[in-house]
Amino acid sequence: MDVTRCGWVGKDPIYQEYHDKVWGRPVYDSHELFAKLCLDGQQAGLSWLTILKKQQNYQVAFANFDPAIIATFDDDKIEELLLNPGIVRNRLKVNSIIKNAKGYMAYVEQGNDFSEFLWSFVGGEPKINHFTSVAEMPAQSIESEAMSKALKKLGFNFVGPTICYAFMQAVGMFNDHTTDCFCYGLEGPRY
Repeated sequence: MDVTRCGWVGKDPIYQEYHDKVWGRPVYDSHELFAKLCLDGQQAGLSWLTILKKQQNYQVAFANFDPAIIATFDDDKIEELLLNPGIVRNRLKVNSIIKNAKGYMAYVEQGNDFSEFLWSFVGGEPKINHFTSVAEMPAQSIESEAMSKALKKLGFNFVGPTICYAFMQAVGMFNDHTTDCFCYGLEGPRY
């Protein structure tokens, strides 16, 4: 079946599957949000497709993104990760996931809910934009700037306003499917 998708998708079946079933669908699970935020940080300077193709490798290498386990990673584990061809072998990016896990753990150990914190930047509900083309989509927003600042205060890194906006799109905080896309206006399942 030939369907109209957002202009950024292209012909790659992995990208199409991601667009059709994941991108823009609301995610409320704190663990899943942590994983997606870390993966978006890995994208910096690369295409999202590169990270998407390595997603399974990241899940294995980083203990299924369990922040409690990742926060214990030591120098030996970092060196092991830097030899793993299945992930982006960049020391700053590997360290960022560990740093983010420590920030996450410190936040939730104080009795805070990570999902509520992240969703608070959009008032707890998805914002549905009405863009007719990808060219209309901003690279960042007031909300992503605020999220970036707040996450950095918690000790996170690789969470600039542009990365935060991409993250917010991916997890359905902003539903930025273009108005001609078959996914426009579909909320889909909540995770």
